[in-house]
Amino acid sequence: MAVCKVCFRHCRLEEGETGFCGARVCKGGEVIADNYGRITALALDPIEKKPLNRFYPGRRILSVGSYGCNLRCPFCQNYEISWSEEAVSFRDRADQFSPGELAAAAAGCRNRGNIGLAFTYNEPLVGYEFVRDTARLVHEEGMKNVLVTNGTADLSVLEEILPYVDAMNIDLKGFSDSYYRDVLGGNRRMVMDFIEEAVKDCHVELTMLIIPGENDSEEEMKEVSGWIAGLKGPDGSPVGKDVPLHISRFFPRFHMTDREPTDVGLIYHLADLARERLHYVYTGNC
Repeated sequence: MAVCKVCFRHCRLEEGETGFCGARVCKGGEVIADNYGRITALALDPIEKKPLNRFYPGRRILSVGSYGCNLRCPFCQNYEISWSEEAVSFRDRADQFSPGELAAAAAGCRNRGNIGLAFTYNEPLVGYEFVRDTARLVHEEGMKNVLVTNGTADLSVLEEILPYVDAMNIDLKGFSDSYYRDVLGGNRRMVMDFIEEAVKDCHVELTMLIIPGENDSEEEMKEVSGWIAGLKGPDGSPVGKDVPLHISRFFPRFHMTDREPTDVGLIYHLADLARERLHYVYTGNC
């Protein structure tokens, strides 16, 4: 038996057994990334789609996804490759890429406005080893690396990848333990710890998807924006007011079709509340 240490679940796996995320497996008495180099999605996207609004705006980035996720968001936008019955079939159909092949693909798109490589679509940190190995080669090409993540990972994982990551968009999905635990199957404290460390050495933007009846109150937005505003840099100086926050509108999707899309007026109102504490607040899906 081996224990996976990527996230708070600490899955205890027998030989050949796959973890909760669907991407890590016990082989030879250790837990490895079974999705290493197995690519399900590849596209040249606007950087703003990540979303990153204050990192090379107007440019594009080659975006790559694998499969697997350690959360269970019922509104998942990429459930076909993250977690679902469909995701299982994607494992068998994934294309195999080496880190060098992906780095070369990113470099080959320079003439199309590409600045580097973004690890996105599914949860990239369940296969952090491939992120680390590929991002290092992308840096050697003189290009940038972006990570789009739910932030549900141990700080030891962050330490492995941080030297090679230039920007992150991290989902801060809500600000209550019950929402993270009961709706998402996650751990809010782990995400907060991840964000607190990431902002010290990396350009970070945060995204909060507003779900009607779940995380849409004025009180929660005040708590979220206040906490962000208090984030510190590596020397202890305040940096949080300059951390961009993207407040996004929900649309019924996947297993959450029991409610209407978030009211546009509410999104704008919550954004105004956040602007009382933060310098850069953006609205999405409006």
